[in-house]
Amino acid sequence: MEQKIKQDGIHIGANIRRIRLACGIKQTQLAKMLQLNGCDMTREALVKLERGTQHITATQLRAIRDVLGTTYDELLK
Repeated sequence: MEQKIKQDGIHIGANIRRIRLACGIKQTQLAKMLQLNGCDMTREALVKLERGTQHITATQLRAIRDVLGTTYDELLK
């Protein structure tokens, strides 16, 4: 089982949302883009991630980084 990354003090979800909106991508679009890149994520799971109510896995973080064309530094700051 893949380890989850806790969002304690790190606002990964808020950073994902900020970057996603800056790119003009809707949640549904991002979920589809992630699925096309082999990351099985629903819009509902993305909502939970952005709200910080669900932990993110390293695989999900990497896929979001790649799809949004950003860096780990931007996602983890």
